Amino acid sequence: MSVISEDSVFTSLQQHGPLAVEDNVDVTKPFSTHTRNWVKNLCRERTNTTKYRALRSQIFEFLEITSFRQLTELLNHPDKQTHRSQRACLLLGNMFGLNGTPREIEARVYQYARTAAAVVNSLKAKISKPYASFVATTNEIEVANDPVTLILIMFNDRYHKKARFEARRKLVLMNLAGSIDQRERETGTEEKFSNFLHFLNDYVWSKNLKIGEHDIVYLYSQHSDDSFSCTNVRVLTDKQGQEVELTKGSKLTLLKRRRFSAGNCDIPIYVSIRKKPPEAKVLKLLRKNEKNPAVAVDDELGLMAVLDSVADIKTFQNHLTRSASKADSFMVLEDISDTLTGSTAYKATATGSSSKTEMMKFFARLGGMRVEFIIHTNRSWLNYMYKKDVAHDEYEVKRIFDSGVMELLFPKDIFKLDHEMIRNDMIRRFRKSIED
Repeated sequence: MSVISEDSVFTSLQQHGPLAVEDNVDVTKPFSTHTRNWVKNLCRERTNTTKYRALRSQIFEFLEITSFRQLTELLNHPDKQTHRSQRACLLLGNMFGLNGTPREIEARVYQYARTAAAVVNSLKAKISKPYASFVATTNEIEVANDPVTLILIMFNDRYHKKARFEARRKLVLMNLAGSIDQRERETGTEEKFSNFLHFLNDYVWSKNLKIGEHDIVYLYSQHSDDSFSCTNVRVLTDKQGQEVELTKGSKLTLLKRRRFSAGNCDIPIYVSIRKKPPEAKVLKLLRKNEKNPAVAVDDELGLMAVLDSVADIKTFQNHLTRSASKADSFMVLEDISDTLTGSTAYKATATGSSSKTEMMKFFARLGGMRVEFIIHTNRSWLNYMYKKDVAHDEYEVKRIFDSGVMELLFPKDIFKLDHEMIRNDMIRRFRKSIED
């Protein structure tokens, strides 16, 4: 379901619905012709009416008012906002289960605002980098972290339509950031991530290397002209890689590999371990059209590994199971999919993903954790990085645009963007960067 569809849970951000931000706002004329027409349009859908009433009730409670007319007094007397801001942070603290002094709770709420800003900045830095000036946040909204201040900006006609929309957007993203933070505290994500790293260092990786020590190698690969898929790959030493000369259709990719022991052999493995940052989780909630992180974010902890062959992958799987037993935990593999051999097509369920993707994917449940594993051979990993329609950079563009997230966060009528054109342009730019 697209995040900009009629059934979206983010109706308050949609610029094609009855709750769209308009060119002007005037809360002092509730019976004007414009307001009457707006109410008539709102009442056409009962769900929208219910959502509006819920939002209005929340705003009134937040600001300690009983009608929109009282907003004028707050807008004209900023000194009356201080108490409301302090009370609002305490209300949010109780809602998200925060403990601490009022000052500590306020700092945590302001951190949600910084996460909201990081969501926008992460898209500006990569997915829409050439269009950064179009999507840049208004300075006054960028520095505003107080939720009461942001709400009042939404109803202040001195602010431009774009700024008022950005204030609303920041509040919505702050709410998602708060839900994610609450979920992380409830599930102990930070502690689990630390435990997972200790498990790998104590039981999985070879004791012949120090913690953090790597072997540097290069993958020297040849790629087809049509799809830029990997046709041949060789592993070169650090010295060999620095001496090789690249030709058309060839790539040289550096890997820093660890090792794990199987019998008397040390098998090399490239590993990327991740804990999703809050802004990435917020974007995932948006893409999934979901406000509950317990439902949408099932891959908080993840490990991606690259090995030389399918045989090494099987050895690594067995090694993981034995390592878990040594750590006094049984390990169960869940939701296994394997398309490395090419006999089974990848079932692309996520928006923007390609059925041409080759990899082994599973979740490992061990030691009170559920960790996502994505395993590649050298060839499949190079395809994951470079192949046309499969490359991760392309996938990132497609999933943000095709899910409707870019349109939701940067609506065309406010930011003057042609999202279809930008989508295709960014894919073209990434392809050029890869193939050149």
